[in-house]
Amino acid sequence: MQRRRFERTLTFPERLDQEAERLQAETDKLLPGIEREALRRKVRQAKTASHINEWLSSPGLQPPK
Repeated sequence: MQRRRFERTLTFPERLDQEAERLQAETDKLLPGIEREALRRKVRQAKTASHINEWLSSPGLQPPK
């Protein structure tokens, strides 16, 4: 049995940003409550992951010697 393989059309940071935007749009539609706060938390997590990814892939970061 073979695995199904597919090529990603978006990079990881682009997918994170897209997911954060999608979740933010959903959050704006909801009334204040538990579900809205859970979505807001996911938005923050996606944005934080994007910032960490930028930091890790920055040219200023040097490998240990």
